[in-house]
Order: sequence, then C-alpha cells, then structure tokens
Amino acid sequence: MGAEGYFRLLQVKRQTERASFESFVAKRFQPQTPPGNPSKFLWTSQIDEDLYQRRRVKITVWGINYDPEPTGIGPFNTDLCKWLASRGHSVTMLSTFPYYPWWKKRPEDAGKWHERSVADGVIVHRCWHYVPEKPSTLKRLLHELSFVATSTWRALCTPTPDVYFVVSPSLFLGIGAFVASRVSRRPFVFHVQDLQPDAALGLGMIKPGLSVKLLYMLERWSYGRAALVSGISQGMMDAYRRKGVPEEKIYLFPNWIPDEPPAGVADGQAAASFRREYGLAPQTPLIAYSGNLGVKQGLDVVVEAARGGVDAHWAICGEGAAKPVLEAAIAAAPDCGARLYPLQPDDRYRALLREADVNLITQQRGTGQFFFPSKLLSILQYGRPVLAVADESSELARATREGGFGVVVAPGDVAGLREAARTIIRASAEQKAEWAQRGRAWVDQFRRSRVLGEFEQRLARVAGAV
Repeated sequence: MGAEGYFRLLQVKRQTERASFESFVAKRFQPQTPPGNPSKFLWTSQIDEDLYQRRRVKITVWGINYDPEPTGIGPFNTDLCKWLASRGHSVTMLSTFPYYPWWKKRPEDAGKWHERSVADGVIVHRCWHYVPEKPSTLKRLLHELSFVATSTWRALCTPTPDVYFVVSPSLFLGIGAFVASRVSRRPFVFHVQDLQPDAALGLGMIKPGLSVKLLYMLERWSYGRAALVSGISQGMMDAYRRKGVPEEKIYLFPNWIPDEPPAGVADGQAAASFRREYGLAPQTPLIAYSGNLGVKQGLDVVVEAARGGVDAHWAICGEGAAKPVLEAAIAAAPDCGARLYPLQPDDRYRALLREADVNLITQQRGTGQFFFPSKLLSILQYGRPVLAVADESSELARATREGGFGVVVAPGDVAGLREAARTIIRASAEQKAEWAQRGRAWVDQFRRSRVLGEFEQRLARVAGAV
C-alpha cells in the first residue's frame, strides 16, 4: 500500500471515529427542560440559553506545556482549555508529561509513552518527549522535535476537531499542525508566545548562518499555512507585519488575568509571611523576582546589583537552566544581598507579590522585542510597583512607561538597577499609591471574560461555526 492509499484509509478510520464520538456526545448531552423554568436547559449542569443555541466547537489545543506546570505557558494553556470546556465546547489537549521549569519529569511518569485522562471537562493526551537535564541548543532541538513527532501521531489517532489551536514554542509544531490539518482537512491557528528564532538569535543561542535561515523559512512556511496567526503583544503584531503575514491573518490574543480582583493574602496558607518564613526582619525592604531562571531573564544583573548599595533583601524564587550559575555567583559574593528560594506554590506566590516592596521583571539584552513577560499582569493586580530591566524598544519598557506603574532600567546597568530600587523603596506613600492605582487601571484591559470572549468568537469563525 502506498502513502496515498494509507492516508485515504486513515481518513476513513477517522471519519468513522468522529461519527461514533458525535453520536456519544449527542446522547450524553441531550438537553432537558427543567420543570417550571422553560427558559433554561440542563446538560450535566445548568447553562444559559445562549450557550445552548450556540454551536459547540470541537477544539484541539496543542502545546508542550500544561497543568500542573506552575510557571510559563502551562497555566495559560490550562486556563484556556478549562474556560472553553466550561463554555460548552468539546476540548482536547495534546501535551507532554509535566517537566517545566525543573527540566525533569516526575518519577511516576518515567517510561510512559502515552497517557489519557479527563479533568475539568478537558480530554488530555500526554505524549512522551525527551527532556534533557542540562538543555543545550542541540538538546533543546531534540526535546522539541521529539514532542512534535509523538504528538503529531497522537493528533492523527484522535477524533477530528473543527479547528486546531497550536501554541508555539515549539516553532516546529507548525510541521505537525500542517500534517494534521491536511489529513483532517481542518484549519489550524498558530499562536505564538515567543518569537523563537528572533529570541534565540538575540540570546546568542544560535549564530547567523544557515540554521537561522532555515528557522526563518520554517516560520514563514508555518505562518503561511495557518488560517490565523496570533500573538500576545502589539510588538508581535508589528513583527508579523514585517515578516509579511497578511493583515487579515493577524490576531492579538494577549494573556489574561481573572475577572475578579485578587482577595487579600489573609486566606489559608497565604497568610504565612515570606519574611517570617525565611527569617527576615519585618522592616527589611523586600525586592522579589519569581518565575523561570533562564538565560533570557538575564538575572545575573540582579546578583551584581545586590552586592551593596541598597539596604534590602533581593529574593530570587524559581527554577530553571540558569539556576546553577546564579547559585555559584551568589556563593562567590559574601556581601551579596540576594538569595535563591524555591519556586513558590500558587498561594505563597500571590502572598509574595503583595508583600514585596518591589516586584522585579528582567529581560536579557536584545530579547525584549520577541516576547512579553506575562507575569507583569499578575504583579499589577497586587498594587506593587514594577522594576523592569528591559531594552528601551521592548514591549515591557513601553507598557511600564505608558502605564506609569514603575521604573525601567537598561539590561546590564548594575548602578542604574541599584538606584532604581533605592528610589522605589524610599518613595512616598502617595507615590506608591499612584503606582498601584495606575497598575490596576492598566491591567483591567486583560480581564479573562473580555480576552477569552473575543477569542472564542474569532476561533468559532475560523472553525466555520458562525
């Protein structure tokens, strides 16, 4: 049997599976009119009439990160899937076994090739992939390609969706999405969290040459075959235009925050003070960073700035590939006011954001145009000023200055970082209140119902549902 015959047979198999799946869904979700309330319908729970009348879309979200990964893209992929499922859509997630930001799989996942589960209305397929303990450029490449291979096969073996929503990184998922899209004759949306080729070049992870040209060719090829190309910042939209993506295919889909403002920290375990837990004096000014400890964060400047000049404690909380380097730098400087701490659980992370006098966001020089740190959205909800280490041309610097909720320092400017930290700590109560008010006002535009509501409509149009 040739390749053409094989794919024809595979299509017949998938059509049969889809018909069976749709029959199951029709029986499982047969609407019932509740007694005394004919304007409402019941599926497994009560929902609004407009949801019943709206066509359910079958969506496959496809990305390397998912729950229970606590940082990076994972929480957003997870929240997106759960929200879509809560809206009545049929959602399947193609992902990996959890590994980020530790770059290590859980012991219970060792040796597993595939695992299927259902949680919060989402069907989750976890696929084996290679996870290097020390991710070099070559090992990262193998890491991403292994997931593309196993997840593409899984995509071909699962019921056909109305639309694929593919999350990059990895850029190579564009290949898998194209294969699945051609076989199923369904469109795919290519959503970019980081402009990988640009960022890798800016970080010096790859050198100009053939490899860079091939990556840009793959990028253009993936964008060209996607029905829609989305990104998380205006800077990305501008980059798409420069890269030749047609205007009608470009869509701004930023990350988001919950609809409800965060409650106070005096709830549950969040009442535990970071200062008290780690033996810091209550009056000690606290400068906090929390998240991935990677190359693109450029945290070496924080360690240098903490070596004197600011009467404060610099708390660096997280995991990542750069952690050993940071540990060595701190150990080699006895006068350093910075310390490394474990990645904080969600409740303690929220408490830390509120307790800190200054919340740090850092970017390596030359990378700020290619990604946008979504932790900014979380920070601003808690009314603390932002100290941003970022290129002048970056989206982070632009947002901080236009929003008026913090101070921007250039990457590598150790003296400038010390001075900015000192300025924020010594600021008047009125100035701190103004930063807090401006930050909360700016971040309101990213409330979940607004961002995901608009996205739902756009995705439905791509899928042909409206």
